Amino acid sequence: MKLKVIIHEAEEGGYWAEVPSILGCATQGDSFNELLNNIYEAVEGCLSVNVQDIPISETDKLSKRNKTCKML
Repeated sequence: MKLKVIIHEAEEGGYWAEVPSILGCATQGDSFNELLNNIYEAVEGCLSVNVQDIPISETDKLSKRNKTCKML
């Protein structure tokens, strides 16, 4: 999946970024490399789904990762 990310230089130093297509998805980093890593985490967090709120049948396949389950 490709997403447009807008990167800004922060006035206090470092960088911050926003993903316009995902409401409220933004992050920051002290260096550009840290920002890039944080962008991936921010997008994953913004798009994650709490499967406990979704009915799951016995035929559904689940994968456990970082204390959350995601549909395969």
